[in-house]
Amino acid sequence: MAVKIRLQRHGKKDYAFFHIVVADSRAPRDGRFIEQIGSYNPNTNPATIVINSERAIAWLNVGAQPTLTARRILSYEGVLLRRHLDGGVAKGALTQEEADKKFNDWKAQRDAKIDAKKQGLTKKAADEAKKAFEAEAKVNKARAEAIAKRKADEAAAKAAEEAAKAAEAAAEAETPAE
Repeated sequence: MAVKIRLQRHGKKDYAFFHIVVADSRAPRDGRFIEQIGSYNPNTNPATIVINSERAIAWLNVGAQPTLTARRILSYEGVLLRRHLDGGVAKGALTQEEADKKFNDWKAQRDAKIDAKKQGLTKKAADEAKKAFEAEAKVNKARAEAIAKRKADEAAAKAAEEAAKAAEAAAEAETPAE
């Protein structure tokens, strides 16, 4: 029986969520599977991947073939590197401590990259919010100035009208009544 490690699609239209499963290659994509070993959510940034690496390595060791996308996910999570290092330990090329050190160094470097991306996204969002706030403040200031100018013009027009009425009343008072 040919066994594949592949993705099984779930979720809504245009909002996919995947389970990482071990299945018979003849089974349909979303059909029967042998074991679920993880999940992959590409809707978050960065994508959320949860995987049971021990089970994935066990299935790879007994001959399960990952699909291209599953291979990329396993590589991204370090499952393939861990399997490679375990093979080196089995052959005597490395000690277990050296393999663990190499894997932990790689994991620390990858985690630092992910954290830098998250911080970059957070900083970008904060900068965009600040720009939007500044633009809104500028528009509000322009509106306030326009309203103040309009009120000043109205007050000046009203004052001129009052002055004209007062001058007219004074002119009528000075003219003798016939």
